[in-house]
Amino acid sequence: MARRTEQSRKLQKRAEQMIPGGVSSPVRAFAAVGGEQPFIVRGKGPHLWDADGNQYIDYVGSWGPLILGHAAPNVVEAIIAAARNGTSFGASISQEADLAELVISAFPHIQKLRFVNSGTEATMSAIRLARAYTKRKYIVKFEGCYHGHADALLVKAGSGIATLAIPGSAGVLPEVAQFTLALPFNDSEALEHAFNKFKHQIACVIVEPVVGNMGCVPASGGYLAALRALTQRERTVLIFDEVMTGFRLAFGGAQELYGIRPDLTTLGKIIGGGLPVGAYGGSSEIMELVAPLGPMYQAGTLSGNPLAMAAGVATLQTLRDNGKEIYTKLDRLTANLVDGVVDAAKNAGVSITANRVGSMFTWFFNSGSVTDWNSASKSDTEAFARFFRAMLENGIYLPPSQYEAAFVSTAHTEENIEQTVEAARKAFAAIKP
Repeated sequence: MARRTEQSRKLQKRAEQMIPGGVSSPVRAFAAVGGEQPFIVRGKGPHLWDADGNQYIDYVGSWGPLILGHAAPNVVEAIIAAARNGTSFGASISQEADLAELVISAFPHIQKLRFVNSGTEATMSAIRLARAYTKRKYIVKFEGCYHGHADALLVKAGSGIATLAIPGSAGVLPEVAQFTLALPFNDSEALEHAFNKFKHQIACVIVEPVVGNMGCVPASGGYLAALRALTQRERTVLIFDEVMTGFRLAFGGAQELYGIRPDLTTLGKIIGGGLPVGAYGGSSEIMELVAPLGPMYQAGTLSGNPLAMAAGVATLQTLRDNGKEIYTKLDRLTANLVDGVVDAAKNAGVSITANRVGSMFTWFFNSGSVTDWNSASKSDTEAFARFFRAMLENGIYLPPSQYEAAFVSTAHTEENIEQTVEAARKAFAAIKP
């Protein structure tokens, strides 16, 4: 049965009258892939339903946080229970310490943390803190890495900026961007050169240890270890942006997986169980510079709100208590999915390559390996767009961008994986050159 779009089309036209592009975040738009985007009305387990009644197997998962699937019963129950007592107080609540305790138990270098409302707030605050701690101006980020939409970080970012072919962002002052050094990912020589050129001037290096915003791109070989050694040598703060990878790749995130301890970690996504949340944390020495203990100011009325804390506690307790089983299952299911689709492409004569770490993955329409933004940008985005539309018609919901990671949840089943691989076979047959 052909996919229905009438109601979603009406909702999109209505939204466009009041909301720029009809979307509250540009990566939701279908500008890069074409076709008509669905308006989602319900999610349950691994599935989504749109306003026209179409059902999809979802591999976006709200862009990563729904590791337990949509409307996980224990998370929903925790949110309902919290809401009955009030939705926001702008005051301290005991659940903040409950969630903080769970986070700190997973990340050995974090002794104290601060909750915020988004990943953007977390990375912005962590960079401000690194500058306060080092009393230096310059920051290093990497091409294709997206750390939120703070002005200093919208320099050669990935994700939506790459998808929409925007080199940066209007409204970002050159006076702000001049202190951001954007380097190629996975290039140790470029790092050494930057530190030699700006000796004793670099406050921090911020990195996604597994990049998710130019597609899934892991660090190669000993790159993270070299980065850690260099920043320690230069007394530069190393920030791991684990907004996407934290609790996704392992209970202790990418730093557990690779055995690297940064100075600061930023978190989000999963620690809110699907509700808006972020956090940044590190040693007491650094974190005690944050107001009210120190001179680095950061605040937020809704930070640590009871609904997000309750959802986060319910999610992290599930991951903690069932971690070995959960992460083993996620790895197995995702491997079967990624390899199955790669085999389907090969059998159809379609050239793709895949990157996967745990339950994060991307199929690149690219004949070579993808290790950085330069290689990712060689992907055939038009071929991806045709594949995306064909998959959507076959009931598979993927990120509407070649440059976004996709995710598997614990709610996905072997049957879902088989259905997705079969849908890919049909899609490749339809788009074969």
